[in-house]
Amino acid sequence: MKKSLIALAVLAASGAAMAQSSVTLFGIVDATYAYGSGSVANKSQLTNSGYNASRLGFRGVEDLGGGMAASFWLEAGLNNDNGTGSVTNTNNQAATSTGGGLTFNRRSTVSLNGGFGEVRLGRDYTPQFWNLAVFDPFGTVGVGTSQTLNSSLGGPTTVRASNSIGYFLPGNLGGFYGQAQYYMGENNSNAANKKDGNGLALRAGYANGPINAAIAFSETKFLAGNIKAVNLGGSYDLGMAKIMAHYNQDKISGGNDGKGFLIGGLVPVGAGEVRLAYSTYKIDTVGADPRTNKLALGYVHNLSKRTALYATYARLSNKNGAAQALNGAVTGVNSNSNGYDFGISHSF
Repeated sequence: MKKSLIALAVLAASGAAMAQSSVTLFGIVDATYAYGSGSVANKSQLTNSGYNASRLGFRGVEDLGGGMAASFWLEAGLNNDNGTGSVTNTNNQAATSTGGGLTFNRRSTVSLNGGFGEVRLGRDYTPQFWNLAVFDPFGTVGVGTSQTLNSSLGGPTTVRASNSIGYFLPGNLGGFYGQAQYYMGENNSNAANKKDGNGLALRAGYANGPINAAIAFSETKFLAGNIKAVNLGGSYDLGMAKIMAHYNQDKISGGNDGKGFLIGGLVPVGAGEVRLAYSTYKIDTVGADPRTNKLALGYVHNLSKRTALYATYARLSNKNGAAQALNGAVTGVNSNSNGYDFGISHSF
């Protein structure tokens, strides 16, 4: 009888502990037919991530009591058109994988949360990336992605950083939010490039009702020239449409500077949404200032909460020696390029 009571007590305690923890499998599979045209060569391909970036992830949280929790997040990029994984880097200096096996390149973090906010360790998005993503109608995915990101001189930490220590303000500050992040290149102390890949970044913003605005600063150290970035962005939800804009500037010490902006919006239409944006980015160089302008228009039709069909058209115009092209096409200096995405996105 006593053994039975003890067993029941153990099971009850175990059940209570398990109830305080959770693990979730999640992901997105997004397939895209992409076409690009240029003055030199066109390209047609079945690819991925035209509306949402394809991914597979695991996340979990454990309630530690007293208002504290521990959590983890492992998220891998997928190339579902060919079954490979996405590239990553280990030192914020260059890509050290070329795709193939599954890598948690998108995010791999462990966190401690509480009334003080969140401390997050691992590979994560950088503060300087968020304004380019949140205030872009195309969310930095697909052929419509802003030129402030596609042309950015921000280097390997423009989007993510490995070996990072991050802090996030708690979410009960009346709409104010903020993030600080320090990341390391982890080079030997006697190396000429011992500081390469080290960086510090900050972001602060305010979101309340229809308004959201934020500013971010960062500096990443490199022997060839430190990269400083500053950007700011905002959005306002009118109900019938959401307008958004951002500005981004990158400076390489002893090298080139780049700057650009985006203005765009999202317009709900029945079960779908129209997306439109104009963006531009100019690189300041000696004797020439190559500039690329992009106009993008897209429509997303939601078949359900988890499945959507989409189509996007974008047109690039190059000036002052620029020669960028869309969706893998090749175009000549000062020539134009057109790009199209047609696809389906499913989340789980």
